[in-house]
Amino acid sequence: MNRSLESFIAVVDDDASLRRSLANLLGSVGLSTRTFASAEQFLTAVASDVACVVLDLRLPGMSGLELAHALRAEWPGLPVLVLSAQSDASMRRRCLEAGVAAVLAKPFVPDELVTTLRSVMMRTS
Repeated sequence: MNRSLESFIAVVDDDASLRRSLANLLGSVGLSTRTFASAEQFLTAVASDVACVVLDLRLPGMSGLELAHALRAEWPGLPVLVLSAQSDASMRRRCLEAGVAAVLAKPFVPDELVTTLRSVMMRTS
């Protein structure tokens, strides 16, 4: 994936209200976002300029974990942050093995999400 001044944070979650909330939160701190309701929608629509992917694990069709594996194979330097209600140790381990940079439990603290997201993006830029 190519990161430029036009780069954006991709939010992939099947919950429309959470997508809107995340877009508003990230926009309020100056981060551009695009939202997607599924992994397939994201993969179909996006070819470049993604700075980071924020995704849920439970998605219709392809799961978030499957998407993380696909992103690692296709774009190994692209940072991925998982937001999930499934945040037990086993799931965290599987996420890290899939190349996910960070896992935050839902519900999350907005400031913690922004701080983690910026940290993840700085490590890979």
